[in-house]
Amino acid sequence: MSAEASSSSSAPGAAAVDWTAKRWSHIDKILTRPGPFTDEGFAPGEEAQSFLREKCKILVIGAGGLGCEILANLALLGFSDIHVIDMDTIDISNLNRQFLFRPKDVGKSKALVAAEFIMNRVPGVVVTPYHGKIQDKDDSYYMQFNMVICGLDSVDARRWMSATLVNLVDEDVPESLKPLIDGGTEGFKGQARVMLPTITSCYECSLDMLTPPTAFPICTIANTPRLPEHCIEWASILEWPRVFKDKKLDNDDPEHIQWLYDIARARAEKYNITGVTWSLTQGVVKRIIPAIASTNAIISAACCNEAFKIATSSNPFLQNYMMYTGNESIYTYTFEHQKKPECPVCGGESVIMTRKGTDTLQELMDALLERGDLQIRRPSLSFGTTNLYLQAPPQLELATRPNLEKTLLELLGPSGGVLSVTDSGLPWSLSLQVSFE
Repeated sequence: MSAEASSSSSAPGAAAVDWTAKRWSHIDKILTRPGPFTDEGFAPGEEAQSFLREKCKILVIGAGGLGCEILANLALLGFSDIHVIDMDTIDISNLNRQFLFRPKDVGKSKALVAAEFIMNRVPGVVVTPYHGKIQDKDDSYYMQFNMVICGLDSVDARRWMSATLVNLVDEDVPESLKPLIDGGTEGFKGQARVMLPTITSCYECSLDMLTPPTAFPICTIANTPRLPEHCIEWASILEWPRVFKDKKLDNDDPEHIQWLYDIARARAEKYNITGVTWSLTQGVVKRIIPAIASTNAIISAACCNEAFKIATSSNPFLQNYMMYTGNESIYTYTFEHQKKPECPVCGGESVIMTRKGTDTLQELMDALLERGDLQIRRPSLSFGTTNLYLQAPPQLELATRPNLEKTLLELLGPSGGVLSVTDSGLPWSLSLQVSFE
């Protein structure tokens, strides 16, 4: 009997077979021969294998419910140079679905622990973690990757990443186009999509598919609160910047949430309003989406499947949006989401709004807040060099607040004009063309 045969037939507990040569056999069946749907540019064999396992550098944003699954899938598909960014630390509530973490990891960085776990479990894979925000990195950092996968629970972060990759594209530098694969889940629902910046629709093009965020007029928040949400918004929008000046509110910091909760509860008591709770405070300032492990597994698998197809050209990739629902049964639907010419990120055209000249600036702002395709929460507006209304700092908010009651005709003149709109959720300045009926 040969040594190999003896080794393979040994009893449990004996030395294991060296499986290194066979570890990618399931993947090689795809990479070493063409198939019925293979792209014309696909070169089966060593070239595809080498690029996947030695050259392709991929960035994963988020190491939570989706991110853990994505990291494991990529490592087992053969990607060997993976980077991961996440600003969060591990909470005990994460352990029921974020399977790379253990009780001993509570309080530690998600990115660091996830990277260490993957490298220990899958030899040969290098996972480079970064504990921080995606906004901490500049364009040169994102230029080094072949593609980016987002497993985020934040609309703002998705918008920022999508806009950054669009702005990164240089027509004279083909390598500047970085495919963005985005996955998202909400309960038993989820979606996976592939975005080619400047070519296909970007994340901003699809904002009208999201549930519009709840927003309240600033005058109601400041003067006539009626709901517990008004008190929480007052604490976060007006009181926080007044008390802490230039210190930015961190929605992920429990101490910041506690401060908002205490201030909002005190204001609610003053106006005889009930219902301000810790969980509601979190819900108002930070959108909390329910997560289910099975949905995460399905959507992350779909995202990694697209990453594999893009990296190897072994099959056509998704064009460009896949929806999944598992509420009562399993259902998926794929369609091509169209690029919007008026998209402020990839379309290059101004957003146009037609209003009455007698409408006030407050009414214009309310109309902006109601538009689901913009997802604006706290807009500041300027006209040329004139600040019409600024949300912060408190001194300027107070100084520009009287403009909210003025008519657009007073502020813009008889021809209307182009306003510049900024918002904490926008990674750019929105150009708004206001014309009169």
